[in-house]
Formats: sequence, structure tokens, C-alpha cells
Amino acid sequence: MAIEITIPRLGWSMDEGIFVQWLKGDGDLITAGDMLFVIEGDKATQEIESFDSGVLCIPAGAAVAGDVVQVGQVMGFLLAEGETPPAYQPNMIVASDPPAAATELAATPVHDPSSNPVVTSTRTVATPRARQTARNLGIDLLGIIGSGRGGRIRERDVIAQADQLPQQAAAISKVSGHLQILTTHRQVIAQRMRASAMQTVPVTLHTKVEAAALVEFRQSLQGADTAPTYNDILVKLTAALLPQCPELNACWTAQGVYLYDEIHLAIAIDTPAGLVAPVIRSVPELTLGEVSQRSHDFIAAARKGTLTSEQQTGGTFTVTNLGMYGIDHFTPVINSSQSAILGIGRIRDEPVVLDNKLVVGKVLSLSLTFDHQVLDGAAAARWLEKLTTAIVNPLNILA
Repeated sequence: MAIEITIPRLGWSMDEGIFVQWLKGDGDLITAGDMLFVIEGDKATQEIESFDSGVLCIPAGAAVAGDVVQVGQVMGFLLAEGETPPAYQPNMIVASDPPAAATELAATPVHDPSSNPVVTSTRTVATPRARQTARNLGIDLLGIIGSGRGGRIRERDVIAQADQLPQQAAAISKVSGHLQILTTHRQVIAQRMRASAMQTVPVTLHTKVEAAALVEFRQSLQGADTAPTYNDILVKLTAALLPQCPELNACWTAQGVYLYDEIHLAIAIDTPAGLVAPVIRSVPELTLGEVSQRSHDFIAAARKGTLTSEQQTGGTFTVTNLGMYGIDHFTPVINSSQSAILGIGRIRDEPVVLDNKLVVGKVLSLSLTFDHQVLDGAAAARWLEKLTTAIVNPLNILA
């Protein structure tokens, strides 16, 4: 009996992806464990493994490189020797179970007992009538702010969006320009940013700290094989201090505040394809050198586009750095399933008062965005103060 080869769901938020290429050809003998094809999902490009054996049949009309494919879409078949392939219609879909959290409020975490990380769905939540109306009117649900409970998109929200489109089109038509088509990765980033805006009550605290000791500490490590960056050092300091304010290593749920038992830090990385955030796991258990090496490896993989979905899930706190772009303070956006994110600015020469004397100091800017549902400003401020103290004397923690 023919075995259908379908597009798997690579992440909780994935509904579709982009087909990249077949790794095997029509008529090839496939053994369980062989890699069949490559697909670009929400976060990464992955090779898809076959769990069965047989002769590969790629039917006429099947998706080709660059096509958008749906989860559950049939790509081909595995046949027994001499077996006739079944009838095939382009874009055939095999019903698949939706993500466990797809019908729930996106902020509700779903715990995977096989691992510590908690993940959430950032899938666009809409009523069936809203989805049908959107299809009939040719409206993309992406970008619609829902008026229903938990931000759920209702039919009236779709109709309101349709009413606004002629006005928007008229305004756009008065200014020359061009439309930049959204990539799957850009759509996912947009969905997550909207989800964060709906699920959290963000407040950002800004501060500056004299960082001469931090600069001297890094300079003392320059002879190492993989010299830690300022970001690596701050990741290690952050992880060391998070147990002193557990609510920052947590997330808000409908049932209460979920406090993580482990500390897995996501590091934001800019790539040509967009922002990614691979996760350095169990940071308190790692040496500074190990943190630096994993960060270095993640950056290299991110630039090559070879990060896996697994490497980008399970973060409990995020560190993002814009200092290399000359930025001082900014307002980072909290990631799903987290309650806080630390923004790091540049280190610049500024006048400071030390021992009652005005001198030129090395000043580092920090921005801590936290979910006010989870903790109050005073608690977040106390933790940020502890971090600044650690930066002034990094050897107290890292020696």
C-alpha cells in the first residue's frame, strides 16, 4: 500500500513553509532514515527524514522549489516494487492535528514532558467564520488586531479591515513606491511581535553603568582561543543573577506565573534573512569559555542559515545587543513564553565622577523590558541594580 509523504509541522506556530528541494529522485529506493527533501519552516531550513522504506514516487504537479506548501500537504509516495501510484491532485492535504495550543489563548504554555522548555503557539487565532470571510474577501489575517477574547480575530474585524483597504490603497496610490513581499521568516517575526504586544504589559527600565572594570576584564582574556565578547560576559553575569529574581526567568499564564527551574538564555542575532534567537542552555552550569564558544558557533550557523528549530526554542530569558550599531538605550520586545529581555547598548567614553573627581569613564547603557503582570517595577529595578554592581566588579562572579 502506498505511503504518503507529507509536509511535517516543524514548530508549534507553523502552518506552512517553503519547499526548497528534493534530496532524492523519482524512482530512488528509499530506506527509513534517509533524508528526502528540504523545507524552510518558521525558524530554520531543515532536511526531512523518511520514517518508512520504499520506491520514491514524485507525481506530476507536486510542489517544486520555491512553492509555499501547507502542513499535511502530500509531496509524493513511497511504493512497493511494481506498485502503481495512487491518484494525485496538486495541493492534496492530509488532515493533521493542529498545535495543542492553537485554539487556546496564545499566552498559555504547553509543557513538553520530554524537555524543560515551555513553548507557546503564536499562530494567528481567528474564528472559523473570520477565516472563511477572509478567504472570500482575499484578506490576509496577518496584521489584523482581533477584538475577541485574547485577541481572537472575529468576522467583524475582517470586514472592518476590508473597509479600510480602499482608503489605504488610495493613500498609497498618491506616493510612488513598491511592495516588498513578506518572507515566511518576516511573517513569523511579525506574528510573534503582535503576540507579545497582546500577551504582556511591557515596561522598560533604562540605566547606565561605569564599565571600566568590564573592559579591563575582557582585555585580560584576549589571549584565549575564543576570546569572550562583551555580550558573552554579560550573558554569563545575567544568568548568574537571575536566581535572585525568579520572576524574570518566568512567564505569565492564565493559571499563574510559571517559574522556570532552569536558565536557558536566548541571544538575538541579526542575519540577512532577519532576526533569530538561538538558545544557550543551562548557562549557570557553563564556564565563560563554553558560553563564548556556543555563542560563536550559533552566530556562524545563523549567518549560514543552518540553525535548527530545536536550537531556537526553549529560551527562558533573552539578551539582545545593539551596541555595535552605536545605540545607547532602546526598548526590546519580550519574547513569547518569557517575562523579560535585556537590551545592551554601546560602551562609550563619558564624563563620570569617581572619588569626587570628574574623569573620563567607560559607560555602558542597559535596557530591561519586563512584563508588569509578572513582577513590579521595584523588583525589576533591584535586579537591574544588582547587574550593574556585577558589571562594576565582574571578578566577584566570574573569578
